[in-house]
Amino acid sequence: MKLWILKARDEDLTSDDNPWEQWYDTNFGLLIRAESEDRARELAQAEACDEKRGSPWLDAKYSTCYELTNDGGEGVLLIDNRGA
Repeated sequence: MKLWILKARDEDLTSDDNPWEQWYDTNFGLLIRAESEDRARELAQAEACDEKRGSPWLDAKYSTCYELTNDGGEGVLLIDNRGA
């Protein structure tokens, strides 16, 4: 199995085409164990909250998905905090 990190993309989306516009009750990042990127995206979409509309975790226009490897130094891999 591989580890995948998925993150929301919103820097170049318009407000009428942005599943992350409503920032509460929304996932902005997930760490998934799966054999492939496609399967990781499917699992992420299955865990979606209010961002579920439009299947943004399945579409590279709205989300990124990178395989995590053991290359690189130590550090925090994911902090996704949105304070109100």
